[in-house]
Amino acid sequence: MVRLFLLLALLGTAGYVSFGRQVGGTVESTLAGIKKIIEVYNIVQRYYVEEPDEEKMVKGAVSGLLETLDPHSVYIPKESLSELSERFEGYFYGIGIEYVIQDKVITIVSPIVGGPAERLGLRPGDQIIQIDGQSAYGLTEDEVMARLRGPKGTKVTVTVRRPGVKDPFEVTIIRDKIPIYSVTAAFMLDDSTGYIYLGRFARTTADELEAALNRLEGQGMRRLVLDLRLNSGGYLDQAVAVADKFLEGGKRIVYTRGRIPAANEEFYSTDEATHPRFPLIVLVDRGSASASEIVAGALQDWDRALIVGERTFGKGLVQTQFRLRDGSAVRVTTARYYTPSGRLIQRSYEKGLYEYYREAYEETTPQTPDTAQGGQVFLTSRGRKVRGGGGIMPDVVIPSPRLTEFTSELVRRRLFLEFGSQYVSQHNKLQMDFETFRRRFVVDAEILGQFRRFVQSKGIAVNEEAWTKDLDKIANFIKAEIARHLWDSEKYYVIRAEADTQLQEAVKHFDEAAKIAGIPQRKSGRPG
Repeated sequence: MVRLFLLLALLGTAGYVSFGRQVGGTVESTLAGIKKIIEVYNIVQRYYVEEPDEEKMVKGAVSGLLETLDPHSVYIPKESLSELSERFEGYFYGIGIEYVIQDKVITIVSPIVGGPAERLGLRPGDQIIQIDGQSAYGLTEDEVMARLRGPKGTKVTVTVRRPGVKDPFEVTIIRDKIPIYSVTAAFMLDDSTGYIYLGRFARTTADELEAALNRLEGQGMRRLVLDLRLNSGGYLDQAVAVADKFLEGGKRIVYTRGRIPAANEEFYSTDEATHPRFPLIVLVDRGSASASEIVAGALQDWDRALIVGERTFGKGLVQTQFRLRDGSAVRVTTARYYTPSGRLIQRSYEKGLYEYYREAYEETTPQTPDTAQGGQVFLTSRGRKVRGGGGIMPDVVIPSPRLTEFTSELVRRRLFLEFGSQYVSQHNKLQMDFETFRRRFVVDAEILGQFRRFVQSKGIAVNEEAWTKDLDKIANFIKAEIARHLWDSEKYYVIRAEADTQLQEAVKHFDEAAKIAGIPQRKSGRPG
């Protein structure tokens, strides 16, 4: 009981200090709400059938409070805060691998270019079975990160099992600064068409994009596909910097509006980093959110790019992070994003959290710019009609390619990754440059037969109907993983692009992209 009285006293004191400055409501109503929370807390403490976990109760109360506001105001426990922040900071200290936990074993998807693991020859498909002499079997992702990451210059010894190699071997790795890349892939689709896949908006995104654009322009790029599919967002300033690269100076990119004056901001383009005015297609899907939608919305409103793909997620709320005394934090929505024409990006969440996410990813009725419902109609700089209030609707709707459930399961279980590793280990004569591999290597009936037997060895029955329907995609996945194991993750994306029907359809619309941007049309190479 002493603990409860102390809690009440502390909350009451805090209430008088801060509630007097509150924007809305009254001190009396706020204190009444706090007293109700304490009353329920007291009842649970005294009468619940078991001794309640106080920390869990407090976390639940804070999370529940925030959930009543909107889907993006959240509580972040202390133990999760550094990991979430690190994801966008642009680097961490460790051994430098992308990995998955497959069948309770740490499996390397790709060593990070320039990292310690890559320099020592670790490669995709390698399995880490021990860390510093202790078994790594069954570790959680948090436990793996705790053991592999650490201060720069410290050492960690991992025991590696490699497909095709009889005995495990040990590698001692010196931890170093590891970059977290935003530009996942940047290459030429043909002699004039560049492709850049932007996976997140982190601290170094604008610099990475600048380097990628300069490199592709040096290779003869005269038009570009900027792929923002499955990019869930990140830093606002980086979204502004990305849009700025394609817009002349003085154009509003995004603005925010909130309840307090400090939440109202406007962001404009400059002439400092603007690239040549080539035809631009921005590829989006239902996983494109927040910062991705800021970029897509600004380039669409200014008729600078043709937006192609599916309606974006519709996350247009600005969160401000507040650190709490115990090291945890809350992210509270303080404003809304609006595109240059005045469109609200945020989708309605009035039906609750479940429906909010279900509607985003399970939209069954294909939408087109003409049939899309909801939201006020706005005009782009050239007078084209666009709608607000529900994500960014593409100018050209091209549905994402769908896999059968059978093939999706193979992807989820990373069987293509594992097979690619085994195949490369068993075929040491695959000595050819990448361009030769891309043009001439064929996943033939023999390789497909090997993969079928591999799948069956994992206890999965081959669905013949799904196998036939997805055969070309299955072959492409296999070839892409072989490329990843022979070279790097970017080569994986080069091969995947060849079977990416949404991308292949998108590049057919460059004439339209040039037209809306007022760019004289010129002949370009055929997509490869």
